[in-house]
Amino acid sequence: MAVIDLVKWDGSPYLLAWKFPSEELSTWTQLVVNETQEAYLVRGGVYDGPFGAGRHTLSTENLPLLRKLIGLPFGGRSPFSAEVWYVNKVTNLDIKWGTPDPIQLQDPRYQVMVPVRAFGQYGIRVADSKRFLLKLVGTLPGFDVSTMADYFKGAFTTKIKTAIAASIINAGISVLEVTTRLEELSAMLRDALAPEMEEYGLELAQFNIHSINVPEDDPAVQSLKAALAKKAEMSIMGFTWQQERSFDVLQTAAGNEGSAGGVMGAGLGLGIGAGIGGQVGQAMGQAGGVMSTNLQQPQPASPEPPLDQAKRIELLRQLAELRSQGILTEAEFAAEKQKILSR
Repeated sequence: MAVIDLVKWDGSPYLLAWKFPSEELSTWTQLVVNETQEAYLVRGGVYDGPFGAGRHTLSTENLPLLRKLIGLPFGGRSPFSAEVWYVNKVTNLDIKWGTPDPIQLQDPRYQVMVPVRAFGQYGIRVADSKRFLLKLVGTLPGFDVSTMADYFKGAFTTKIKTAIAASIINAGISVLEVTTRLEELSAMLRDALAPEMEEYGLELAQFNIHSINVPEDDPAVQSLKAALAKKAEMSIMGFTWQQERSFDVLQTAAGNEGSAGGVMGAGLGLGIGAGIGGQVGQAMGQAGGVMSTNLQQPQPASPEPPLDQAKRIELLRQLAELRSQGILTEAEFAAEKQKILSR
């Protein structure tokens, strides 16, 4: 193999380390190193360098290992065998990561088991070229970003899963709300993962969590989201869950009872039992007494106290809801409405 006169590397930015393919050099070989690179000369397992940006002449004047070669004439053009390693010092910011399988944890707020996934990206740069070559690259002909990501995948996955689960549980927040803490979690994970990479001469330039989510097709997730959607709907309409259930019972009773009076009686009893009928139950009870033809005429009641505007509006809203569900007819609704407005 011919002796090489010029050594240089114009490689891919995704290649972190690269070995020059020939080992036949001479004491006058020109070593060219770019601004974003460092180079090492390796002979017999000994690393000589680093060589920074610029053009370097391989000679006994700047290479201690050459001065130790037995029989090498001083000066002149003498061949020798050695490896030349280049290290890319550019920061790579677009390295993707993700949890290969969901994290199974109990939602602290809703107490249901849900699978949690996370993904994002991070950036690295070679901070200590010699340590990087010795501890991670070894005898490989090259070392790229994807190979590096595979090396750290196991350690990253374990630490990421543990940190995310601990953060959610300790904060007592729902998995569905954790997206508000992505910046805080990203900083925490960067601090936790940086020492792992420093051991191999790498610097974790940045670490970002893009998303923490749950699989949409998981049955537990679907049930939880449906319950939350129902809760939001009732909150907008001004109902509680107990009130919603009571209205469902009233609607069922409306379809089964034979008379309006029976419906009103059932509505009154259920409304009071569920805690929703203090006002609506009273109005419906009065309506039931008026409409029932098979009950005795009730004794005259003492005058009822007048209603303030807010209470009157609330009663009218509840009556309108009963009408929309088919529990009250238009005539019954009009009669009860008149009673409320007259108070």
